[in-house]
Amino acid sequence: MNDAALPDISVVVPVHDEAGAAVDLAREIAQAFDGRAYEMIFVDDASRDPTLQELRSAMADLPTLRVLAHATNAGQSRAVRTGVLAARAPIVVTLDGDGQNPPADAPRLADALMAAPPDVAMVGGRRASRQDSASKRQASLWANRIRRRLLGDDADDTGCGLKAFRRDAFLRLPYFDHIHRYLPALMIREGYRNAYLDVGHRHRETGRSKYTNWGRLRASLSDLVGVMWLKSRARRPGAIAEF
Repeated sequence: MNDAALPDISVVVPVHDEAGAAVDLAREIAQAFDGRAYEMIFVDDASRDPTLQELRSAMADLPTLRVLAHATNAGQSRAVRTGVLAARAPIVVTLDGDGQNPPADAPRLADALMAAPPDVAMVGGRRASRQDSASKRQASLWANRIRRRLLGDDADDTGCGLKAFRRDAFLRLPYFDHIHRYLPALMIREGYRNAYLDVGHRHRETGRSKYTNWGRLRASLSDLVGVMWLKSRARRPGAIAEF
């Protein structure tokens, strides 16, 4: 494929057991990016339901849709990384596969990033009116406060799956499970800046959440220690000159 045919934006969506929702989400993405040079990459993380079959059947009607599949369940962060590695565009937009991120907001984040200076590596979504249970919202509120205090990042809502970032910046980051929740801190660690925009949030219409408050807490404790260590071991070279 020649460079003229390459997309400007790659939309990456990790999915696991989202039958009945994934194809509808793909159609919404196609509508949101209609007229743009884009591709969408759905990464099926070893679903146990017909998610993969439904997505493959939809490819005939959605020419910009690419479908990748994990043989073994590896988690959301690995699915995002699989999609980013396969992406052909310099700008990547991610959305959660549960459909709670309205795709209509995605082009706005991508445009903001493309208009930003090169040192802005990510434009993150910030759920302005989150449609989750009170316990989930409260848990996220405290998790965000603790994370910001310990890591010194600038994000109010790292749990929002709707993000736009530069592919090359993302691939500079050290990979680990649950990295998607620490992108702001890790981008800052590499010397980049982040920006944020308010986005919508919808009720989940099908399936069920893959996370629980206790499950998130257990993972977050070890992840926080790990990211704090990564930050403590970072050394920046300043300006780099080539002769």
